[in-house]
Amino acid sequence: MASPSVQDFANTHVGEIAAALPGATAIFRKHKIDFCCGGGVSLAEAAKARNASLHDIEAALAELGVQFERVAPQETSALIDHILDRFHARHRAELPELIKLARRVEAVHKDHADAPRGLAAHLEHMLAELEAHMQREEQRLFPMMLSDGCAILAFPVGQMRLEHDDHAVAIRSLDVLAHGFVTPQGACRSWQALYAGCAKF
Repeated sequence: MASPSVQDFANTHVGEIAAALPGATAIFRKHKIDFCCGGGVSLAEAAKARNASLHDIEAALAELGVQFERVAPQETSALIDHILDRFHARHRAELPELIKLARRVEAVHKDHADAPRGLAAHLEHMLAELEAHMQREEQRLFPMMLSDGCAILAFPVGQMRLEHDDHAVAIRSLDVLAHGFVTPQGACRSWQALYAGCAKF
């Protein structure tokens, strides 16, 4: 699928864009647009609510240069593969490195007024919670989905949604601890990399 024109974004739900277009979440954070629990509105509506420039946001999204899928795959097996690759594998690969970076930044810059104190511990907690959540999906929910056990899916799906809500709260705390992912003047590369990585969540 070709990259979208600017017009493709305005009437698409913010949550769909965030899920399908890597890097979009950083743009939404910059403009204080909720792409998680509040992501069920069109980009045009969200931009208007935040008094943000729709044109600027669309241009930034278009510049990401990544192919855009309006929604995740609908077929069950393809959807599971999408989740495993797009989220599970990335979290497992990226969070341990972010924890290392956070420890280093907190130690080296402990006397800096804007040091992200407590960020490493928070990331460790997030990783533990996410790992438990992902294992429950992989070991219970996904096999049930593949076996077409529709009649018994309501409870596990509901439980996973509650855990997603908890994760949204953890992300908001991450934003606070990392000062909105804005590094101070003269921040070292590790600090910059830490915030860039955290902003992807």
